[in-house]
Formats: sequence, structure tokens, C-alpha cells
Amino acid sequence: MFKYNCLNPISDCGLDRFTDIYEKTDNVAEADAILVRSASMHEMEISSSVKAVARAGAGVNNIPLDAMAEKGIVVFNTPGANANGVKELVVAGMLLASRDIIGGINWVKEHADSETIGKDVEKAKKAFAGNELKGKKLGVIGLGAIGVLVANVGIRLKMDVYGYDPYLSVDAAWNLSRSVKHVTSVEEIYENCDFISVHVPALDSTKGMVDKEAIAMMKDGVKIMNFARDVLVNDDDILEALESGKVAKYVTDFPDAKILKGKNVIAIPHLGASTEESEDNCAIMAVDELKDYLENGNIKHSVNYPDCDMGAANSIARIAILHRNIPNMLGQLTSFMAKEDINIPNLTNKSKGKFAYTLMDADSVPSKQVLEELRAINGVLRVRVIK
Repeated sequence: MFKYNCLNPISDCGLDRFTDIYEKTDNVAEADAILVRSASMHEMEISSSVKAVARAGAGVNNIPLDAMAEKGIVVFNTPGANANGVKELVVAGMLLASRDIIGGINWVKEHADSETIGKDVEKAKKAFAGNELKGKKLGVIGLGAIGVLVANVGIRLKMDVYGYDPYLSVDAAWNLSRSVKHVTSVEEIYENCDFISVHVPALDSTKGMVDKEAIAMMKDGVKIMNFARDVLVNDDDILEALESGKVAKYVTDFPDAKILKGKNVIAIPHLGASTEESEDNCAIMAVDELKDYLENGNIKHSVNYPDCDMGAANSIARIAILHRNIPNMLGQLTSFMAKEDINIPNLTNKSKGKFAYTLMDADSVPSKQVLEELRAINGVLRVRVIK
């Protein structure tokens, strides 16, 4: 029996995928797994019973990843599950930035009591005229699940699309329209594009990437969309560029007190993934990841441990070992199993940064003493027998 805790409301269509070997608990201290959306876990005391955390969404800045890894807790996210919802809002953002739809709607509301509104609009609408997206240059920085969809829809809107991603995955490359110009430097996007949409994770290397120097390379009147992370754009620099007119519009899904005071800012209250479909997709994916890990030891879409898949756990015993990525660790583990006369017909070892994962199918069930000795090996963080 496994117990799970939800720190935030999770869609029932995801929770319904748990079978009768799972039980929901309100006591996080007794949980084997935690499901979370936006709740911050940085100050939480995490029980030793917790084996995995699944974030029903892509961003994991609310979870202390290294601290979890040190405790042998695998953290999952759900990349791509909310991609379509974000993509659609990016398109809406481009339309709002290109045509003064908001201004027009506000004008109509202000004149709602006018008996001549039908005639008045014909004169007033000139003030809200804008431009079409067709034929404009769209630059997409980051071609992950969302960026690829944004680039492809740009092509379908008859835009001239530039895409930049030095770490483009094989899957993303297969899904990317051949009409997208895959550029080799972000400067090409800055220099050529009328619209720039940022879709990269918040890393030390990307924080503040849209700054004064980057903006200086851009075309006058550029429109910038940020539906990824607030920290990617330097607030002071974008406000200065908006005031001068260098940047015509800044559309962000991350309003804050400073940015809301800016000229030509269109701020949306973090609605990118706020659709019923996105929430359902994220919940389903998060639950499936937890089940596969708890029942089979497989890791898919982890952000602090390497992905590792050995299929269904059909052997007599499957042993899962989370450990540091240090020299001779695998040699120590296999030598120890041989010394204990435990045959290992199937084994997989993967590493990711400072941490690694070894999954072994054994012909016999290791004793409690063997497991304790495994846990005592320097660098081993958690040992678990799947079955």
C-alpha cells in the first residue's frame, strides 16, 4: 500500500488513475509521494517516508531540487502537458500587442450608455487600429514543448518564424515545422524579429537574459512576449525600453508591482496553463509518473535524477539505488551483490549531474542485513526493493 498527499488541489481525472493499492492522506509526514502545483516546499520538513514528488506542471522553482536529491527523493514534472494552453495564450498575446483590442473594448464599455454607439464606433475605431500578424517576423527563443508549438502556429499564421535553441532535442526537431528558420545565435532573433517570444527555463544562465544589451540589438518597435518565467526579463531595462519606445509592447504572464507601472505593458495573471485541459493533462501525467516509479522503479521526466526505464518489474526482486555520481560506485554495488551471492541478470545505471540511479533485477530477494549494508556504502542515498 502506498500513501500520497496533495499539497494543492489536483484534478480528479488524474487522481482517479490511482488503483486500490494507493490511499490519499492529509498527513504529509506519512506519505510515500507528494503531488504539488504551486505550493512552496522550500521551508517544508520532508519526512523520510517520502520517495517522490510530482509537480503537476513544468516549472519547479517552488521545490528545493538539490535538497530533495540529497534525501533520495525523485522530483518529477510534466513537460508538455500544458503546452497547448500556453501556446494559445501566446497567440492571444501577440494579437493584443499588435492591435489595440483592449483599448477598443474599454472604449465601448465607457460609452455603453450612448444611444448613438453604433455610429460613434465608426469614428472612434481609427484610434485602435493595429497591424496583422501575417508577414511579420516571429522569433522563438527555446524550442521545447511550448516553443515548438508557438513556432509552428506562427508558420500557420503566415509569419516568418525564426527559432533558436542550442539544446534542441530529437523529439522537438521532429515536431518542428521545416518552414521555421533554425538560427544558430540568439542575436539573429534580436536583430531581425518584430515579435520575440521567450520559452526557456529559469537557470542562472538565462535569468535576466532580456536586458539592456539584448534590447539594444532588437528592432525599434519590437514586441516581446514572456510566458515562461518572470526572471528572464530585467524589469528595469524593459521599463526603460518601453518608455523610450524601443519596445512597443511587453506582454507578460507574470505581473509584479514594478512592471505594472510601465508604459505599454500587457500583464496577464499567470493564465498560461490555467485551462481545464492543461490541469487534467498535468494531473494525469504526474500520477502516471509516480505510479511507474513506486511500482516499477522507473524514472521518467525527473528534474533532479536521470531518467531510467527497465519496464515492468517482473523479476523476483528489483532493487532501486539512488546515489551520488562518484567514481567506482557501480563497481562497489555489483561487487557487493556478487559477494552476497545475488545474481543480477539485468541492470541499468544512469547519471545526471551530481546524482545517479542504479536499477537492478535480482534472482533472489536481498535480506534486511544486505539492504542495510548497501545503504551504508559511502555515497548511497536511498535503497528500495520494488518487489
